[in-house]
Amino acid sequence: MTDDIAAGSPTSDTPTPADGYVGDPDVRAEWDMTYADREQLWSGGPNGALVAEVAGLPPGRVLDVGCGEGADAVWLAGRGWDVTALEVSGVALARAAGHARDAGVAVRWVHAGLVEAELPPASFDLVSAQYPALLRTPDAAAEQALLAAVAPGGVLVLVHHAGMDTHEVENGGFDPADYVWPSMVAAQLDEDWDVEIDEQRPRPAPEGGAGAHHTHDVVVRARRLR
Repeated sequence: MTDDIAAGSPTSDTPTPADGYVGDPDVRAEWDMTYADREQLWSGGPNGALVAEVAGLPPGRVLDVGCGEGADAVWLAGRGWDVTALEVSGVALARAAGHARDAGVAVRWVHAGLVEAELPPASFDLVSAQYPALLRTPDAAAEQALLAAVAPGGVLVLVHHAGMDTHEVENGGFDPADYVWPSMVAAQLDEDWDVEIDEQRPRPAPEGGAGAHHTHDVVVRARRLR
C-alpha cells in the first residue's frame, strides 16, 4: 500500500541491517515477500500529491513514512531536503538505497515500524505519509506517532487512495478495519493544528506500478501551530 529513526541514526547510503529492525517481524516478513515478488513494485516516480503539496515549502527536515523503494525520498533529497526515510521492508530499503546512490543523494534510512521507531519528538518540518499501511490500534498509536513527529510550524501531508476505507473485506486478506485512514488522523487534530487541506481530488496517475489504477486521493495537509 506504500508508494510508500532510530534517534541518532547517521546519514547513510545503506539501510539499517535486517538484524537491527525495530518492529513487528510478521509485518516485515509480509512486506518483504510483497517486494520480493517483483523487481520493482512501484512506478519509480515521486507521488503526485506530495509534489503538489511541498512545491511551496522551503526545504528542511523531512520524515518519509513507509518510503518503499525510495522514489519520494530521493526526489526530496534532490531538492535540498534533509531526508529520514522509514520502512519496514528490508528488501524495499535495499532498493531505495541503490536508487539514492544512483541519484547521488544522501538519505538517512531507518528499518523500523513507525510506532516502534521512537522518533525524536517534534523534529521534522515535514512528515510525509503517502498511502501508508499503518495498523490500527485502540490507543491510536500510529496516528499519535505521525503527529508527534511534526515540529512546531511544520506540516503533515497524509495521502491515501479514496474509497479504500470502505473497501470490501477480502477472504483472508485486506480488511480496511485493520488500518489507519486519513479521517482517523484528522480526528486527532486539536487546537494546536491548522487543517489547511482535507479533501478528495483526482490523482495524477503514475506510469505503471502497483496502485496505478486508483484515480482519486484523499489528501490531508495540516500545520502544527505549537
